[in-house]
Amino acid sequence: MLKQTLILASSSPRRKELLEELQIPFVISSSNVDESFDPSISPNEIVMELARRKVEAIYADEQYPFILGADTVVYLNGAILGKPASPEEAFRMLRELSGKTHSVYTGVAIMANGICSTFYEKTDVLFWELTDDEIHDYLDTGEPFDKAGAYGIQGVGRTLVKEIKGDYFTVVGLPISRTVRELKAKGFNMPK
Repeated sequence: MLKQTLILASSSPRRKELLEELQIPFVISSSNVDESFDPSISPNEIVMELARRKVEAIYADEQYPFILGADTVVYLNGAILGKPASPEEAFRMLRELSGKTHSVYTGVAIMANGICSTFYEKTDVLFWELTDDEIHDYLDTGEPFDKAGAYGIQGVGRTLVKEIKGDYFTVVGLPISRTVRELKAKGFNMPK
């Protein structure tokens, strides 16, 4: 069986690690795409649209057979919590998440031989009640600043999480189990 290389349309270190752990051969080729969205559409539509933009931008440059893109958002009380622009914004986000359940949506787009398909997964995450000191201690780690919702479940941020319902890897940024199944269904040869 011919070995194939996947193009990962993302510079996310977490997505990179997940593919490396599965020994999937891939090359990173990320592009700057417009990540603005219509706030009136649902979070699942937003993440699938943003993931689609990422793979289509790469496909426009080079017509690779298999391209994978993903996008993750944190959703609470009808609003998207993106990556915080400042420590103050990160503090506000974490204060807002404290003691509440929020939803994490990850949209995935796969370009397979010129045809793009998308799907999403949703996981609900319950935070512990956080004190201001706990939030400041977490901010001091530097971890919150490049992550949607100002936390990373795979790092120190795991100490903020009381419970999850759904796929843990959706919160990390790539629902890897479903992604592998979708790639296989589209003819990608997974390593043995």
